[in-house]
Amino acid sequence: MTELDKEITEIAARFGAPRRVEVAIRPFFDPVQRPDRFAEVCMVVRRRNGKVPLSIKTFYPRGAYRLPTGGVHHGERILDALRRETEEETGLETETKRFLAWITYRSVSAPEGPPLFHTFAFLLDEVGGRFHTSDLDEQIEEWIEVEPAALGDVADRLDRIPSADSKDIGGDWADWGHFRAIVHRVVHESFR
Repeated sequence: MTELDKEITEIAARFGAPRRVEVAIRPFFDPVQRPDRFAEVCMVVRRRNGKVPLSIKTFYPRGAYRLPTGGVHHGERILDALRRETEEETGLETETKRFLAWITYRSVSAPEGPPLFHTFAFLLDEVGGRFHTSDLDEQIEEWIEVEPAALGDVADRLDRIPSADSKDIGGDWADWGHFRAIVHRVVHESFR
């Protein structure tokens, strides 16, 4: 059992077994091949009104709102990254409720090869704080809130992003959209 498997087992004992998904993608640079991280946390923050926030960055294609995510650095514990990223992205105090999903991505050219990247999705309940993004380097342009039931529609919109090269992500926006759609679809299914 790897160190990652041990950590996942510990988290699952506290917050429930995640839905396990493995998928092949066409690699692009950001965030999948960034050398400073091996994974990301996806923060499904249930606000007091029951809705979840989605953001769009200044350089994203129009309409590409998505759940907030943040990198898990090499040597960093997943729950430490979750706390850090939740504070940086939302400013909210939260309580972790469920470990929703563990998604592993592999290259379409080597679907049996080593993982390229992982996404760990968590359901968090807002318990305090003031909603704001403290890390301005995130380039977040706007936040909206949606019902969890709308996350399937969000995934469909991300899946339809047209192909266009982007220096901002080091790849094609369509590939990025397909990648981002996966976690939204998995999270949507976990709310059913």
